[in-house]
Amino acid sequence: MGSPLRFDGRVVLVTGAGGGLGRAYALAFAERGAFVIVNDLGGDFKGVGKGSLAADKVVEEIRRKGGKAVANYDVVVNNAGILRDRSFARISDEDWDIIHRVHLWGSFQVTRAAWDHMKKQKYGRIIMTSSASGIYGNFGQANYSAAKLGLLGLANTLALEGRKSNIHCNTIAPNAGSRMTQTVMPEDLIEALKPEYVAPLVLWLCHESCEENGGLFEVGAGWIGKLRWERTLGAIVRQKNHPMTPEAVKANWKKICDFENASKPQSIQESTGSIIEVLSKIDSEGGVSANHTSHATSTATSGFAGAVGQKLPSFSSAYTELEAIMYALGVGASIKDPKDLKFIYEGNSDFSCLPTFGVIIGQKSIMGGGLAEIPGLSMNFAKVLHGEQYLELHKPLPRAGKLKCEAVVADVLDKGSGVVIIIDVYSYSEKELTCYNQFSLFLVGSGGFGGKRTSDKVKPTQCEDDEDEDLYDHLLLLTE
Repeated sequence: MGSPLRFDGRVVLVTGAGGGLGRAYALAFAERGAFVIVNDLGGDFKGVGKGSLAADKVVEEIRRKGGKAVANYDVVVNNAGILRDRSFARISDEDWDIIHRVHLWGSFQVTRAAWDHMKKQKYGRIIMTSSASGIYGNFGQANYSAAKLGLLGLANTLALEGRKSNIHCNTIAPNAGSRMTQTVMPEDLIEALKPEYVAPLVLWLCHESCEENGGLFEVGAGWIGKLRWERTLGAIVRQKNHPMTPEAVKANWKKICDFENASKPQSIQESTGSIIEVLSKIDSEGGVSANHTSHATSTATSGFAGAVGQKLPSFSSAYTELEAIMYALGVGASIKDPKDLKFIYEGNSDFSCLPTFGVIIGQKSIMGGGLAEIPGLSMNFAKVLHGEQYLELHKPLPRAGKLKCEAVVADVLDKGSGVVIIIDVYSYSEKELTCYNQFSLFLVGSGGFGGKRTSDKVKPTQCEDDEDEDLYDHLLLLTE
């Protein structure tokens, strides 16, 4: 079994902790050393009324057992919920809105409040509480099931965005007796489905040694199961120079719905990637392209492969201390943080360039027009987006100076809807390699020429801080 899982020094926030599952979570975390924030408005299962009695009772119970708690972040357990069950025809706007405000909007607000704290400390564990109603649907719970499945979508995205900061987010769909289920479950079943049979899963998913991230689990009565999506292999229902018709869909319906050899996509990349591969299959089998201008595009882009290995004109990148300081200020360095002074005050004894300034040194390769001189890279620069960015420092950047840069087209990838051009840039200070950049440029609308989709020359990258996330958000706005 190993050593007991402890949470000493961890701060755990549990919503809806005044009873049922939330109470079980709060007591279990406290018993294992966590500092527990007990959050509960004290209303009934419909969200009516409020009061501190329910939360205060749990706090007192924790304290009696030697734990520490306050009535209202390392760990956030989004558990609060209410019911407003109605058949779809009878749901009012109020019934719809309050369910989404409590379950979905409430979980969003609580998690957002903890997010920056978790990012700064490079640690966090988040639990979203979905439901079998959200996964499978349930009569009379259209509002509730929509909100609960929405929580799964939120959790999946937080799992991706938080991964780089050691923030894990998982979703549970529990079956347990609580204030909400006591109106729909027999008393003996409520007693059998103890919240204490759910809490151990939550504690494990929230422990620092647990690497699970982005998972969905059904749990109850001492049983735990993990869920995942399945997708049939499907069928291609269109051919070259023939319209896609509902009759073709009907003719292939059995194959479309056949799960015998189902795939199990685990990311949006896997999902969309396999669909884009269909375009290549149709083209190779004489099918119609998804782009009416594909033949012209193919002719224009077929020379991309010949661009690989081509060198861009060498260039020099000079900068002063002032430019290094302006860059540091531009990405958020401040006199309010003593650690930043060496990047923004040239009189500091440790004055130096912010390491990511190396990107600025190398970017002239893509900003100076040299790409237009590469044979085969005929492109509309208005459709070029800066995608991923990799930087490798081989020695500290000079506080000011002039670096010689050499750039080469490392590879060209066909992404279907566009082309990715990989540029390697080597920057030297007095013949010594100082930094290496890899720029990924996305050329919108030029894909579909039959090139390869992946390359072992691409350096793995990840967003490490807010500066990178701001860039990513900006790219999203450009592509919308």
